[in-house]
Amino acid sequence: MRWLFMGLGWLFVALGVIGAFLPVMPTTPFLLLAVACFTRSSPRLEAWLLNHPRFGKPLRDWRRSGAIARKAKIAAVSLMSVSYAIFFFGTAPPLWRALLVAAVMVGSSIFILTRPDAA
Repeated sequence: MRWLFMGLGWLFVALGVIGAFLPVMPTTPFLLLAVACFTRSSPRLEAWLLNHPRFGKPLRDWRRSGAIARKAKIAAVSLMSVSYAIFFFGTAPPLWRALLVAAVMVGSSIFILTRPDAA
């Protein structure tokens, strides 16, 4: 199981790094999954991620109190809104698809906005 978790951890790190450069893909959720996998497989890699100069603070804030920085909340909700507008006006989806995507984005936004603010 240790090797499975380590492999998954590296997969999630790779997806998180890709997400750092692609606006349509998140970074932090994949890194949170990577930390969880490394917790079960490699304390050294877990510490590496938690102490990373760029990604460590948000991961530690989430682990400590489920907190998200206010700037990250604003960026996430703003980008979701812009993405939905592009989706809606750029593809003219059927009503059911537009409502489904809106429900997922509104639900995600509510979750993000109701988390405590990180220090």
